[in-house]
Amino acid sequence: MFSSSANAATESSKNPAKMENTMTADQRDAKVKDIQRRVEEIKSMDKSKLTKQDRKELKKELKEMKKQANAVGAGGVYLSVGAIIIIILLLILIL
Repeated sequence: MFSSSANAATESSKNPAKMENTMTADQRDAKVKDIQRRVEEIKSMDKSKLTKQDRKELKKELKEMKKQANAVGAGGVYLSVGAIIIIILLLILIL
């Protein structure tokens, strides 16, 4: 039932970092919108009528889409606690 979309998700996510490097900004936006659309479809489904195997495939598909979304949407700045403390100390010394 969901194998075609799950297979497509796993094929395109074999190396998410490599996929991100070759995509343009428009392609990234389109990919994120596709992922969001699919997640909304899954949320709106009546999962009580699915078999155990179908629910397992949905869960696997969602995990793969999360990996893709993280790879495509990456680019934030992360600071460790030590870096924040050093920045605060430098600001105190300068000011």
